[in-house]
Amino acid sequence: MFKNTNKKILLFLVSVQIIVITVSNFLVSLPLEVYGIKLTWSAFSFPIVVLAIDLTVRVLGKSIARATIALSYPLAILSSVAVLLFEGLGEQEAYRIGFASATAYGVSTLLDVYVFQFLRERYNYWWIAPSISTVFANVIDTFVFFFAAFSNSNDTFMAENWIEIATNQSFIKILIGLILFLPFYGILLNYILKKINKYDA
Repeated sequence: MFKNTNKKILLFLVSVQIIVITVSNFLVSLPLEVYGIKLTWSAFSFPIVVLAIDLTVRVLGKSIARATIALSYPLAILSSVAVLLFEGLGEQEAYRIGFASATAYGVSTLLDVYVFQFLRERYNYWWIAPSISTVFANVIDTFVFFFAAFSNSNDTFMAENWIEIATNQSFIKILIGLILFLPFYGILLNYILKKINKYDA
């Protein structure tokens, strides 16, 4: 019964990550300025991916988490490029942003798996590992993505402002991750563990 539950959770987590990555690639093309701080709307979506990965490591283990990332990576490229081309973005730009997004996702989440597991094995408090891994993963993802996607790109605004936007974006993503998604992580973890204990009983 639990093996079937594992498969369902894995499929759910892969689906969530593909949807969030695809939506984020659409939202990154929409600049946002709040009180003079340059951002894009994708700052509000990506922390969900980190939440999903951390839950995967905590509940199913790092091997399943790596499998989730491996499954999600090629699908993330295909879905992202398709959406960007549908938006009317040039083919070269669409492929560049799609690969930049998938690469940033792959690098940041794989490192997140190890950071999360390392901290979880050393500290008993449930919130330490997801808090620190959230900061780590969001900073890595943001700077890898913006550098790969917009450094010397044809988009003049993004090419000139990507460092400032990436810095602001990292800060906002960390705040969102810690203030909104960390409590949600705790609620989901408690719910999933209760379900697992019910099946094991």
